Amino acid sequence: MLDASVAIGLLDTADAHHERARAAIGENRIRSLLMPASAYSEALVRPLANGNGDAVENFVEFLRVEIVPADRDIGRRAAELRAQRRSLRLPDALVLATAQLRQSPLLSFDARVMRVAGELELAWAQS
Repeated sequence: MLDASVAIGLLDTADAHHERARAAIGENRIRSLLMPASAYSEALVRPLANGNGDAVENFVEFLRVEIVPADRDIGRRAAELRAQRRSLRLPDALVLATAQLRQSPLLSFDARVMRVAGELELAWAQS
């Protein structure tokens, strides 16, 4: 499961996480890559503002990333996570809920998200 921070890092060569994103995706290309619809939307904001929304679309197509829609179960689990952890932002809770319900390890460059992912035993093992 990919958080928006990974897609943003991969697509923006000036991003602080660009090399980490390239390495993480390169090491894990054999995995089925999933991305919550909320993270997909988040990753699209800056490219669309800059007239380059196709970069995200090309990323999704090239890596065969499955965009996972938010449904009622994901919405409820995200709300539960947010209720349990008041400092957790709703977009992050949606990513975590999607990973948990899809039983998919999560990769994010957001330390708070990865801390919660670790607590939920969803952290993507990195070398």
